[in-house]
Amino acid sequence: MSDKIVAFLVHFVTSVIDAGGYAGIAALMAIESACIPLPSEIIMPFAGYLVYLKHLNLWWTATAGAIGCNLGSVVAYWIGAKGGRPLVERYGRWVLMSKHDLDRMTRFFEKYGSATVLVGRLLPVVRTFIAFPAGIAKMPQGKFHLYTFIGSWPWCLALAYAGMKLGEQWDDPHSPFHEYFHRFHTAIIVLILVAGVWFVWTHVQRARRENMG
Repeated sequence: MSDKIVAFLVHFVTSVIDAGGYAGIAALMAIESACIPLPSEIIMPFAGYLVYLKHLNLWWTATAGAIGCNLGSVVAYWIGAKGGRPLVERYGRWVLMSKHDLDRMTRFFEKYGSATVLVGRLLPVVRTFIAFPAGIAKMPQGKFHLYTFIGSWPWCLALAYAGMKLGEQWDDPHSPFHEYFHRFHTAIIVLILVAGVWFVWTHVQRARRENMG
């Protein structure tokens, strides 16, 4: 079962990117930035693998990813700006964002201001939801999109570069990575799935406790 789930994710992401190229990367990253759980940690390394295959260019791949982050963030920013904190609290659970997550990001935003968007784009999980407090605070949209792009680009570049390098190692039978991965691939898959299930479970349980309270 775990192999089938991973195979489905691999097939979906690589098919979209392979068919749509840079537009496919932008679309997938827009989905992630719209707070739909499709991690960039999956999207960009596979894009990097296609860079290794010479189907894409590394720099344009990172740029497409950063553009996608901007496009998807519009949705979250608009919800925060138009509905304010009550609307985000009410519907945040649908994207696995608890009140605790919103409180943490709001405090971070209040402490560091607009720079939070820039730094937050380099942090896992935080980068996905940081547009909400920016919208609630009604951060100027021009600055918001500029900071989102500047913060997202190195993140996308790093993940794509990692995917490119792993692609090189993957096809080298003499590489230690190739040997260790194929020896322990089942354990690696299980760890990835456990991490994903843990993330979803903890956020669902936290949302239930908050609703009961």
